[in-house]
Amino acid sequence: MKTASPFLFSRTSLFLFFSLFVFCQGGQFQPGEWKLVKKSIGISAMHMALLPNNKIITFDRTDYGPSNISLPSGRCRRDPHDQALTTDCSAHSVEFDPADRSIRPLTILTDTWCSSGALFPDGKLVQTGGFNDGDRAVRYLSPCPGCDWVESQFGLSVRRWYSSNQLLPSGKMIIVGGRGQFNYEFIPKASKSDISLYDLKFLRETRGSSAENNLYPFLHLLPDGNLFVFANTRSILLDYVNHRILRTYPEIPGGDARNYPSCGSSALLPLVLNSKKETKAEILVCGGAPPDSNAKANSGVFMSASKTCGRLTATDDSPEWVMEEMPLRRVMGDMIMLPTGDILIINGAAKGTAGWGVAREPVLEPVLYRTGMVGNRRFEVLRGTSIPRMYHSTAHLLPDGRVLVGGSNPNIRYDFMGVLFPTELSLEAFSPPYLIKGSPRPTITRINPGLNLQYKTRFSVEFDSKKKDGGVYVTMVAPSFTTHSYAMNQRLLVLEVAGVRQVSGTHYVIDGYAPATSALAPPGHYLVFVVHGGVPSPGKWVHISSGGN
Repeated sequence: MKTASPFLFSRTSLFLFFSLFVFCQGGQFQPGEWKLVKKSIGISAMHMALLPNNKIITFDRTDYGPSNISLPSGRCRRDPHDQALTTDCSAHSVEFDPADRSIRPLTILTDTWCSSGALFPDGKLVQTGGFNDGDRAVRYLSPCPGCDWVESQFGLSVRRWYSSNQLLPSGKMIIVGGRGQFNYEFIPKASKSDISLYDLKFLRETRGSSAENNLYPFLHLLPDGNLFVFANTRSILLDYVNHRILRTYPEIPGGDARNYPSCGSSALLPLVLNSKKETKAEILVCGGAPPDSNAKANSGVFMSASKTCGRLTATDDSPEWVMEEMPLRRVMGDMIMLPTGDILIINGAAKGTAGWGVAREPVLEPVLYRTGMVGNRRFEVLRGTSIPRMYHSTAHLLPDGRVLVGGSNPNIRYDFMGVLFPTELSLEAFSPPYLIKGSPRPTITRINPGLNLQYKTRFSVEFDSKKKDGGVYVTMVAPSFTTHSYAMNQRLLVLEVAGVRQVSGTHYVIDGYAPATSALAPPGHYLVFVVHGGVPSPGKWVHISSGGN
């Protein structure tokens, strides 16, 4: 067994080595597998998050009529300004347990349409903004049995609709932008500075001629603790502590808009940790649409979506975008980090934009982006689904290594007939190629000295593996909040490894180091995976903080 460590492998060779194993076995390409997990969860999964108790939380908007699942105990939502029903006794949020496929309806009383969120360090899901009576709301859901949403209707300083969230090294959360909001703020409101609102002229400048295409801006926390902000075609590095722009990056080439409603997607590529080297941060932006696509689609002309990806090393002294072409055009695609460090691009359409009925030609096939490959070897088209996942579809990595997919087109009053793309209440799971049937997976048996980690400290992962060859490495993945083609707070770290020891038979110990700073890994819960021979173990939850609690 080889140790895959930043000490021993370059970034490219590390992922090249493992990606080659994943996709071929006996010379045959493995395209992945789809499975219908639940025919109906009662709502359309417009927003999706994973809690540290392994439960998936989904919710849609509350103002488009009754869902297909009732609220518990006869509870009802009453809103005289609702666009469909002033009294609604159906649920618009559910807790889904992937282990037994059970569903528990949850109570949301303010409108969550096109809202945002992330997990706080204590594992609590924090969800912000929305529409109508929910545009200044902050909602909290704790990962505990029987817990329900707790709402503060005026928890935000201003209205937030189509904004983005990012957990910060301090454990606070920054909320950026939204329709008509060219500023940012912080939660919780624990100090005077948290109550303040901070202007961000960059958002006003990137609106474009349609006064949009910069909603749901892409946020990525860099290893120095500053925030990369991408909107429309432009990006900056924001020092949110001193409220100044540190640098302006080159504009992404090609002219296509990348944010809502043109809806490309973005991910921070794996952060490979090495105490002897500076940690590089690369941003990937894929898909989108021409900037006037939304206006044209609303008049019945559906333009082709973008086929390009841009890759930028944001930590370089003179960064430049490196452009690539996907094998399929895609708008409204989700980019989900896999435990191996590769990216799954899934959901969406080949023409049009985000919005009600303004996209055509569903893209049913996911595409794998192998982060360590070079050139046109990075992309691989995988097996497709039979269910179109268009506007308001979502995806999320599960602890077992599958990707859960849900949502699509929650039409007014939950129309299932007479519309081009009916409201979709189902959940599917996609098994990436590394989950090859009959291929043994490593299993984490113990993490020493425990599941509460402290920064910089050395720890070990015990695991069982029946494989006799192939390198091994450890990844640490932050759970995201996914909506509108953007997985907020998504993050994957390849941990620094000291070595691997065979204890007995199929039992091994890999020694490594926790991330050194909260800028690399903001405090909170992460899934740890052992990847052996290109195959990840099921994830194991850990918590990291300066105190290890």
